[in-house]
Amino acid sequence: HVQLVESGGGSAQAGGSLRLSCVGSRFPSSMNCMGWFRQVPGKEREGVAAIAIDGSMTYYADSVKGRFTITISQDNAQNTIYLQMNSLKPEDTAMYYCAADRRRVCGLGRYTDWGQGTQVTVS
Repeated sequence: HVQLVESGGGSAQAGGSLRLSCVGSRFPSSMNCMGWFRQVPGKEREGVAAIAIDGSMTYYADSVKGRFTITISQDNAQNTIYLQMNSLKPEDTAMYYCAADRRRVCGLGRYTDWGQGTQVTVS
């Protein structure tokens, strides 16, 4: 089955930076998209950024445009995505989840495969 393992969360001061990583493996050939989502307790999970596995397209939530950058690299059977988060704000505090999906057009909708999440706290 699909595996997604996040790392890189932690604490940062407002205005600072953090970089998240997610290693995806055991992907079927139909897997097309990977992305980052976040959730605060009591609120719905929201899409942050997504990327086509071939790197052809990226998508960002309005709240992170110009501050966050999603990239992807491939190595053998693994796809790794990164989320470079700059100019962090306290409202970026959330659990960040890596996700993957077979959809043809990526975007920030519902994804089917999820990692366990990594906490980001901005103060």
